[in-house]
Amino acid sequence: MKNKEKTYYGVGRRKSAIARVILTPGKGTLNTGKWKLTKEDEQFVREPLLLAEKNNEFDINAKIIGGGVSSRLVALRLGIARALILLDAELKTVLRKSGLLTRDDREKERKKPGLRRARRAPQWAKR
Repeated sequence: MKNKEKTYYGVGRRKSAIARVILTPGKGTLNTGKWKLTKEDEQFVREPLLLAEKNNEFDINAKIIGGGVSSRLVALRLGIARALILLDAELKTVLRKSGLLTRDDREKERKKPGLRRARRAPQWAKR
């Protein structure tokens, strides 16, 4: 931080994806490191900023670890929404109503011994 700008941090998670987001005042650039986003994906991720009416006011720097494509996007969107709450607490009601602050807690169920998958048992034969 060279010029002492105010930064806002947020962490978003989904399945095994973790997105650490840093919002800094800027022109609205989105940097996700090695992950390239399509226009549709970028529009999906910027939804919290659109609702807060701050679309081109912040640069987004994100480090995303793990997960698949969809999980990364949802984690990134949640991280942005959480960072915006630190900026302005009054945005919480708007973001909550649109479902952007709800963390999807569904995780993959572990495989159990004696089964093929988490719940799939081997085929049973009477004889």
